[in-house]
Amino acid sequence: MSRILNFSFKVWILAAGRLLSQIGTGFTLFYAPIFFVNQVGLSSTLVGVALGSGSVSGVAGRFLGGQWADSPRWGRRKTLLTASAVSVLADVVLALTTNFSTLILGNLLMGFGIGIYWPATEAAVIDLTTPEQRNEAFAVTRLADSLGLSLGVVLGGALIANSGNYRSLFVIDGISFVVFFAVIYFAIAETFQFQSQSEVKKQNGWSLALRDRALMVYVAVNILFTIYLSQVQSTMPLYLKNFVQLGDTGTGFSDKVISGLFTWHIVFAAICQLPAAWILNRFSRITGLTFSLALWGIAFILVWVTGSMSNNTLNWAILTLGIMSLGMVTYTPIASGLVAELAPESLRGVYFSINSQCWAIGYFIGPPLGGWALDHPQFINYFWFGCAASVMLGMVILQYLKQLTGSLTPSNNN
Repeated sequence: MSRILNFSFKVWILAAGRLLSQIGTGFTLFYAPIFFVNQVGLSSTLVGVALGSGSVSGVAGRFLGGQWADSPRWGRRKTLLTASAVSVLADVVLALTTNFSTLILGNLLMGFGIGIYWPATEAAVIDLTTPEQRNEAFAVTRLADSLGLSLGVVLGGALIANSGNYRSLFVIDGISFVVFFAVIYFAIAETFQFQSQSEVKKQNGWSLALRDRALMVYVAVNILFTIYLSQVQSTMPLYLKNFVQLGDTGTGFSDKVISGLFTWHIVFAAICQLPAAWILNRFSRITGLTFSLALWGIAFILVWVTGSMSNNTLNWAILTLGIMSLGMVTYTPIASGLVAELAPESLRGVYFSINSQCWAIGYFIGPPLGGWALDHPQFINYFWFGCAASVMLGMVILQYLKQLTGSLTPSNNN
């Protein structure tokens, strides 16, 4: 707790800005698939492809975001401002979407903006903290993300219940990015002193990072994690809406119940975020990530149970999303902390760009794969079992990473 109280005030300002932007994201995160399938009239596969297309532009965004974050001409601050502006434009396009082509364009822009954002914001957190503070610092910023998302999901669900106006959600999301832009512009100065960087490292940053075997092994397991997270956001809402059987009615959960379930998921994650960070400080990063994989395996089995039960279905859904919350909060801060330990000081933007590319790849694979499974109901149970079985592969990769890193992943007991 004392390490949290000693954070730089800029960490708290950055966390506040992230909370505001995530409120807007919460408005659209779980409702967009339902809107584009059930109201716009696109198939689940097309919506999954469109959501995954953002990961394609996200690759370019993350590459540029990492490069700009490490560049004295850009830095963390200008990169974050650019990300916010692109995201506003994306929401304008999505608010006007009536067909597949404009949905693709909106997601390409959103993916590009988010891609630029992540390397810079993670590098800024490292700049502002000591190594001993980083587990808690990443937990605090992720807590801000979770609180913002939970507020957005609650308010978005209330808006849909009262008006049914899904398009207004994208307008509110755009406004939240405008507010985030203002917070960064007026309250955050550049966080890194570029004059101390090695010019050689700056010029060869990408080649140095790509030759880092430990980083490349980490990338493999991180892609698995991001595929799992993408299922919560893109596949689970439609699964609960269209596949779960409630008693003898043969219908899934209502929009209001789905809103409540994902509100529970995010609120529970927010409650557990800091306690999870404190508990996992006693263990190595590899052990923490292994524990997270085990939780995801349990969660995917519970998804199948939820879809198979006709009684107490809501209780099973609550349990499933609760386990997914634990899987998320035991993954995100530890993964960022591991990358921080692997990254040389002058290449933090590049290393976090590669880390963020995992999210682009995972979200490129996950939504279309989940959408295809939803469009082929005979395979949906095999899909969840396949997700559960894949955690064993992740555990094998983590054990190899443990051999490579050794002392780079010690327990943070100090």
